[in-house]
Amino acid sequence: MDKLHAMRVFVRVVEVNSFTKAADTLGLPRASVTTTIQNLEAALGVRLLQRTTRKLNLTLDGAAYLEGATRILQDLEEVESSFTSARKTPRGRLRVDMPGSIGRLVIIPAIHEFHSAYPEIELMLGLSDRPIDLIQEGVDCVLRVGELQDSSLIARRVGAFRPVTCASPSYLAAHGTPTTLEELERHVSVKYFSRTGKLHEPSFERDGKDHEVKMAGTVSVNDADAYVTCGVEGLGIVQAARFMALPHLRSGALVEILAEYRPALMPISALYPQNRHLSPKVRVFVDWIAEIFERCPLMQGEDLPLDACRGEAVRPTKPEKLPVAIDSVAMDPEGACLCVV
Repeated sequence: MDKLHAMRVFVRVVEVNSFTKAADTLGLPRASVTTTIQNLEAALGVRLLQRTTRKLNLTLDGAAYLEGATRILQDLEEVESSFTSARKTPRGRLRVDMPGSIGRLVIIPAIHEFHSAYPEIELMLGLSDRPIDLIQEGVDCVLRVGELQDSSLIARRVGAFRPVTCASPSYLAAHGTPTTLEELERHVSVKYFSRTGKLHEPSFERDGKDHEVKMAGTVSVNDADAYVTCGVEGLGIVQAARFMALPHLRSGALVEILAEYRPALMPISALYPQNRHLSPKVRVFVDWIAEIFERCPLMQGEDLPLDACRGEAVRPTKPEKLPVAIDSVAMDPEGACLCVV
């Protein structure tokens, strides 16, 4: 029996509290995971896990073995990583989750650059706005927008953006253009809600403080692209990321309002588990993300005029299938941002 393999399987089973989830994240058949744990228990002569129909519980021996196995695996990873760093060739599968809008409009158009620099890293990109449990789902790194709540993860700020308050010409023609925050009480906003169902109200900076304005609403969504589309369709006032709204502002499909009351800056952070040694493949990916964002003023929280950040996107195989908004943060074939500031 491969003891190191058995340790990795055992630790993974405990982390996700499931044989099936462990098998999925390790890329192994469930039966193989079960057999590995049974063989490990037989070799040690102790029961490591108490199994019930609903959950797994560590025995006292299992808890002791988990502590030792985790320490051994971390030491081994640290030693192996030092050699990987010395060769400067990070390799292996890297699973990353990020908001769909950032992935589609910013990261994917420049992903060829990352693959050119690190051809031995296989990227698995999850595009979603839902919260991710890195340990449970086997994710190496996530990008998240906004203030962070989870202190169990290591966070590095890699960028920021400034939302823009806007509405469609049809909405403004029907309801008028608000010029003060007090006038918003007579208007309708499109709501954005999180996984918990919490509705996020528009927020503005005034006199150095943030002011949340409660507004009526007729539609709520939990997807950033759908949120912008609702604004374009005249369903209400929206506060969208400027890098997403910019193409519609240029075309006239959206009109900026209340420009003197800017929404608060939204930080973008990379988060990864709190390990003693950061995986080289995670490190180089986070460094690359920070560099990509640094090239584009839109991803540093700057307010750009409508004629800024123009240019052609990365040469696509089928350009007609690319989102129209990709022009908002276009990258040239060398990976440089085409912003004009």
